[in-house]
Order: sequence, then C-alpha cells, then structure tokens
Amino acid sequence: MPHMNEDHGVMKPQPYDLIGDIHGHHAKFLTLLDHLGYRRQGETFRHPAGRKIIFLGDYIDRGPAVREVLYTVRGMVDASDALAIMGNHEYNAICAETPDGNGDFLRPEKKNRGGQKETKRQFVGHEAEWEEWKLWMRRLPLFLDLGDLRAVHACWDARSIAHINGRSIADDTFLHQSGTHQTPEFYAVEQLLKGPELGMPDGQLFYDKEDIARRSVRVRWWDIPAAAQVSHLSMPAPFDVPGDAAPYDLARLPNYGPDEPPVFCGHYWLPPDRARAPLAPNIACLDFSGAFDPNPLTA
Repeated sequence: MPHMNEDHGVMKPQPYDLIGDIHGHHAKFLTLLDHLGYRRQGETFRHPAGRKIIFLGDYIDRGPAVREVLYTVRGMVDASDALAIMGNHEYNAICAETPDGNGDFLRPEKKNRGGQKETKRQFVGHEAEWEEWKLWMRRLPLFLDLGDLRAVHACWDARSIAHINGRSIADDTFLHQSGTHQTPEFYAVEQLLKGPELGMPDGQLFYDKEDIARRSVRVRWWDIPAAAQVSHLSMPAPFDVPGDAAPYDLARLPNYGPDEPPVFCGHYWLPPDRARAPLAPNIACLDFSGAFDPNPLTA
C-alpha cells in the first residue's frame, strides 16, 4: 500500500508527483518544480502540502547541467522529499566503467554510441566526485512498488522483477551478472530499464530517434495481440513495415494487465507534440523528449 499519513485519526494516502527523464537539464527541472509548487528549503525543494516527487531515472547525459541535476535530486531524496529509481543511462554509465574481468568493461563505451560524452565532459576536474556519484547511482532501486502505484524506468515485467527478487547492482556479483550477455540477470535488467525489443523482419533495419540503424525495435508491453506485425507494436509509435512477429516472441513479451495498479515510466521519447495522455488506462509515460530543446520536461 502507499505510504500513509495520519490526520486527526483519518488515514490519507501520500500524494506524489512523478517526473520523467531530466537528462541534465537543470533549468527546465527547476521550472517544473516551481510549476508543481515546490519551494527551495536549504538543500531540498519541498511542497507546502506535503507532496513528494518520484523521479523515474535518466538524470545524466545530454543536457548542460548534469552535476546540478544530480545534486538537486539527491538533496530531495536525502531530505525525504522524493524517491528516485534508476534509468538505463545511469546503469550504462556504471557498466561502462566496471571491468568485466577479461580486460574490457561490462558495457564498453563504444556500445553506448557516445551517450556519456557530455556527462564525462562536465566531470573533468571532478573525477573523485564522479566516483562517489557512481556509488550513489548503484544504490538506486530498479523499480518501486508502492501497492497502489508502481514506477519503473521502461517496462514493468513481473517475471523480471520476480527473478531479481530484491537484488541490487550495489552488489558486485549481481552487477557483473546483469552486465554479462545472455544471463537471466542481463535479460531482467534490460527489460526493466530499456524495455522489450523484437527483431525486425527479414533483416530490415529500423532507424531510431538519432537516425541510428538498428536491427531490432522497442515494442510495447501491454495489450499484446495473438498476432501482429513487428512494426505495429513499435514504441514510441507504430509504423508500417511488413513482417509478422513470431508467435513465440509475442508470447514472451510482458503483457501488463488492465487490472494491475497504475504504473509510471519514462524512457520512450514520446513526440513532444503528442497529447499528454496515458498509454493505457493504467500506464503513463512521462518522457516527451524533454532532453531536446526547446521541449519542456513532463510530470
């Protein structure tokens, strides 16, 4: 159940605001906090009505003020004014600098396609501080289940959550297992932080938001039909390329049920001109490409 506050003998649920991917855009972040009614108090921002923030991950990379975003998010978490979960960018940054024991790293930088260059640039001269931030990021939970409210960066997958079983990448063993391809831990973390993917049919390529050619495409994880074209399941939007998904692939996709608690995610770079509306009656994505100027952040 959600955290409850007692008010004259009446139990009331804790109210939350949820914020999607910030990606180093501190000015936009402060504008959004102000719009939501949060006011600075020392090292934190606090709501006069007792509301709290849930941050959905991806605090680093891309934007001009990564360090400032990290300090503000952590200040609110430490003051109990917010909760924060891990995004795939935090996970990638940790893996990119964790030796794999075979002379390389768990996720070599070349596989991140330069996504961390901006964060690294901003931490030049602050290397010891960056090491401390990596330890903090490793302690971020991979998801939150508050009973009547759930939060995950990309995809709520009950099978992956059950497999993780409360483990964290703060544990070295689990971190290495999750960073090793084809392990169950690897697939579980990929599912939660990056979402399910399906291979493109007949060897075709899919071009993502940054015009990078990929042989697989992110797909939705609810309302999965018995048969469908791969392209019709695409996230953030379907397109039309012939080629049906294999029945086995459809059966292994997470399929969040309509009677499950509301779940909030980020990650998917929904078009900024798309209507601010749930993806399904109980699923809301709060990433509307705020990392690209001039798009605002979304809560």
